[in-house]
Amino acid sequence: MVSPTQKQIDIRDTRVLDLLVVAPAGCGKTEALALRIQGLLQRGDIAAPKKILVTTFSNRARDNIRERLRCYLAPSVMRDRVTVVNFHGLAARLIRAHGNVIGLSEELLLPESDWIGEQLRQRNTPWNDRGAIHNALRETKQQPFNDQQVEAELERIGNVTALELERHRREEGRLTYDDLPRLAELILDNESVADLYATHFGAVVVDEFQDLTPQQLRIVNKIGYKRTTYGGDLAQGIYGFAGAQPLAIDRAIRAECTSVIEFSESHRSSPAVLRTVNALVPITSGQVLTAANPDSWPSGGLTGTIVHQSADSEAAWIVKIARAILGRAPGHRIGVLSRTAPRRRFVDAAFAAATDIPHYRWDDGVLDTETAKLVKAMLARFDVAAYTAAPDKVTFLRMAVDFDSITDVDTRKSMADALGWVQDLLSDSVKPESIRERIKVGDSATLITSAGVHLLSGHVGKGQQFDWAIVVGLEEDFIPFTMAATSDEIVEEARVLSVMISRARHGVILSRACSVPTNGGYPRNRTPSRFLESIATANPLDVAGIIEWFKAADWPEISNR
Repeated sequence: MVSPTQKQIDIRDTRVLDLLVVAPAGCGKTEALALRIQGLLQRGDIAAPKKILVTTFSNRARDNIRERLRCYLAPSVMRDRVTVVNFHGLAARLIRAHGNVIGLSEELLLPESDWIGEQLRQRNTPWNDRGAIHNALRETKQQPFNDQQVEAELERIGNVTALELERHRREEGRLTYDDLPRLAELILDNESVADLYATHFGAVVVDEFQDLTPQQLRIVNKIGYKRTTYGGDLAQGIYGFAGAQPLAIDRAIRAECTSVIEFSESHRSSPAVLRTVNALVPITSGQVLTAANPDSWPSGGLTGTIVHQSADSEAAWIVKIARAILGRAPGHRIGVLSRTAPRRRFVDAAFAAATDIPHYRWDDGVLDTETAKLVKAMLARFDVAAYTAAPDKVTFLRMAVDFDSITDVDTRKSMADALGWVQDLLSDSVKPESIRERIKVGDSATLITSAGVHLLSGHVGKGQQFDWAIVVGLEEDFIPFTMAATSDEIVEEARVLSVMISRARHGVILSRACSVPTNGGYPRNRTPSRFLESIATANPLDVAGIIEWFKAADWPEISNR
């Protein structure tokens, strides 16, 4: 067990139940929330039989905080006094237990995969149209609408496909992930149910408050208004496309909470990396951070910017620097991150050709070991002709992998996501053997902690950390993304960049190319990202300085950290 910092102790010992914890990346938020729960229970602030509800946004975050709690609470206390769920899990519990109060059938099928995505694949809906359909359904269902009101709103919007899918969903008696919080909110509008949950849970803890949608905050407030601890960081609010409203949520939470504790020391990153994160604070509204132990970082860490003539020369240079790092520190992890996967495709291809460097494409989506084994086995015996002739491609793939025999909920979701990825590649005429080669099977439950190079997008990388981060695509149209038009959207793009930078422990390199081909392969000149002007205040090294830093750095000390 690690020794808690003074801020973490303060969070544990704060007696008021309405607490906002502002904790940027690497500041020990998960540890602080675990200590907070321990303190509430040990002091008797939440007395038996009342419990504490802990909500997260992902299975990984749920499992992470559950693991930290095991360090502070006995198994019996964990079982009887704490409930840890993600938001979809919480909503599903409400629907199973109390769906009858709003007339829901007990036979409703709860989601176990992206049903909307599967339906769009079956319809051969053009890729460029899918986003608008998803958005119409998501935005409509983030309102407290019943089924009839959802249909009326979709009719008003005029998205024909979205309306057809909604009617099909109701005919099949199933729910999608967007339906879960919508129906949970309607259930909690019943005062008897809301009082039951507010009485059952003496306190609520919300991880990553900046990712809340207004709908999710309303659900939390129904259960634990003025009795909730919110942990997170405004500068990491990067899910506006999913309905999150960081600034509005931050204002609402600050109006609710009587106590605020802010972290300002990072235990993850070197001073050089933190200078770069801080350079974006005027845009991101984040916290200015300092390194908890600045003298412990060899040469103070690294921040550098580099300009390449072309995307191909950029990719070749990144392979070269990754090879050099891993040659000296083979146990390190290098994250190569981009705002979008297409911008990183040149780097992906370069690492695919560099067979001496272990690398993992997180876009491939098949990282869970058991899922990877099953999908590889299916692709080894794949009948292309039968798949091509099959009228229902989703059903064909599920039968090929014996999907119905999988009973674990998380494994079923992982497999459903993997099969969707396989179907998309098959639709792009990628051969089964080529897909199979892209799937790596590790010795542990996941490959994301393996040494080597990890290729991923900024949104996927949130919550991760690497020894080194190389951010690709510091050009206009890529970061900020070309679709970002409003001032709020530009701010969110700066936050995405900040999140990518803050993944790094020792050092970060920001890379751009003067020429990047379009998706059609036509060369196009690119202008530097507007965010580089802010980053310049962090005094990043140029390419010559980067090379000299690596030559001079205390590699044995770096290798052992």
